[in-house]
Amino acid sequence: MNTKEAKDQSKTKNIQNTSTIEKIIEIEEKTLFESLDKNSKGFIYYSDLIGALESVGIKKTDPRIKIEEDDIDYLAGDDLEGIGKITYDKFKKIIQRSQGNLVQNAIKGNLIIPDFKSFSNEINRIYSTTKKNKAGNVASYIPQLGRVNPEYFGVSVCTIDGQRYSAGDSNVNFCIQSITKPINYCLILEEHGEEKVHKHIGREPSGIGFNGLVLNNKQLPHNPMINSGAIMTCSLIKPDLEMADRFDHVMKYWSRLSGKSPVRFNNSVYLSEKLTADRNFALGYFMRENKAFPENTNLIDTLEFYFQCCSIELNAEGMANVAATLANAGICPITGERVLSPDTVKNCLSLMYSCGMYDFSGEFAFAIGLPAKSGVGGGLMVVVPNLLGICIYSPRLDELGNTVRGIDFCKELIKTFNFHNYDSLTSGNNKIDPRLKRNQSKIEGIISLCSASSEGDLLEVRHLVAQGVDINLADYDGRTAIHLAASEGHANIIEYLISKNVNMNPIDRWGNTPLADAYRSKHQMVIELLEKHGAKN
Repeated sequence: MNTKEAKDQSKTKNIQNTSTIEKIIEIEEKTLFESLDKNSKGFIYYSDLIGALESVGIKKTDPRIKIEEDDIDYLAGDDLEGIGKITYDKFKKIIQRSQGNLVQNAIKGNLIIPDFKSFSNEINRIYSTTKKNKAGNVASYIPQLGRVNPEYFGVSVCTIDGQRYSAGDSNVNFCIQSITKPINYCLILEEHGEEKVHKHIGREPSGIGFNGLVLNNKQLPHNPMINSGAIMTCSLIKPDLEMADRFDHVMKYWSRLSGKSPVRFNNSVYLSEKLTADRNFALGYFMRENKAFPENTNLIDTLEFYFQCCSIELNAEGMANVAATLANAGICPITGERVLSPDTVKNCLSLMYSCGMYDFSGEFAFAIGLPAKSGVGGGLMVVVPNLLGICIYSPRLDELGNTVRGIDFCKELIKTFNFHNYDSLTSGNNKIDPRLKRNQSKIEGIISLCSASSEGDLLEVRHLVAQGVDINLADYDGRTAIHLAASEGHANIIEYLISKNVNMNPIDRWGNTPLADAYRSKHQMVIELLEKHGAKN
């Protein structure tokens, strides 16, 4: 074969492959459309498409969904007047324009939390339970924070696929205060790299209060999550720019991290904080005395910049998006934009895990087992890596400066879901894994138990029973573990199942009992064992 023939043959194969892929895509798009076309009318209602997306947590305002006005036909007729209709051809365009197969995955139930409705119900239950907690007081050492309504309570969740759920006062803006610390730390890692950053800031828990007047043995702040470390962080953010440009830089990052949520600045809190900042000024001068700052640092500008960053405002929905961006290794789920590098996020989450909750950090890591950062404005940002971000806002604080309801919410969250960093080490803890499709774990348990019983694998049967798999559950054909063991003649499996009080006479879809299976397969030892324990043919 000459070169021209080889090229022609390769071109033909490429055309055939392209044609095959296009056919597969066409079949998939048709199947998706038909799943929403309730009465096979050849069109779907706009409300049905939006309903299918919102049922799995994708909001109709999600910027990844590209539905244009021309895609919807607003027609009056036999149907309800004014209801928007979408034809198959328009549906295909919506799918093709939308980002990252979002519409397809949402309709198929292939997002990170498949049963989002059940998950949302649990979050709402935890919210309602936690709301009853009236303990704690608003921060009073910053006068403006002391005037916040103590009854505010909002919770928002955002998954790495952009599934969102909120409860309560999730749209109320609050001052982020110390939640600025992990984000500013991320910014300087992106700007300078890990080596330079940690020439000026340590990465160990301090063991003292967040505003303690102390440095580590290298005369540096212990970590970026306490006040001294956060002031040092501010000295490293775009130090060559004017103050206004430096603050714009930070605000733009917050906008990108939050999926373009409305990020604001509260000037009254800034002025109030500046007026009551004696300890922070003392920390700044103490670090300058010990030559901890980079060369040519303007201390007063740095402190002003720090107060400004603490006075940024966001609501719980926006902050949950920020947390989800960290959970997603730096890619914002709402926009699909990479905002931070994975290494930056890894370093940030490591320090949030060990140092993010003031003097409660060790207890939080032990009991909750998740990276988190709180602020005296009442916000709490929690990250479940590779799954979701959460923000809880409630301004009543405990004596350590953490939101009381926020801590309470996290405790109940960890009781309910297998989110603790080390939950994977404990089997059979009956916690919910929202990553699984509805009944997936039960179905997998049934299949595994039936398979092990069929193969005579007693050790695996014991393991499955220890994990809580019900020995009487049946597969699609009504076959149970004892059916399979009887069919294959595994007396040892049957003896074990009998010791666990198995139902001796389950009936499969064909009307067969385990004893009938044993007779049909002529397993005499099994027949005698079953009859001895009351099995019927």
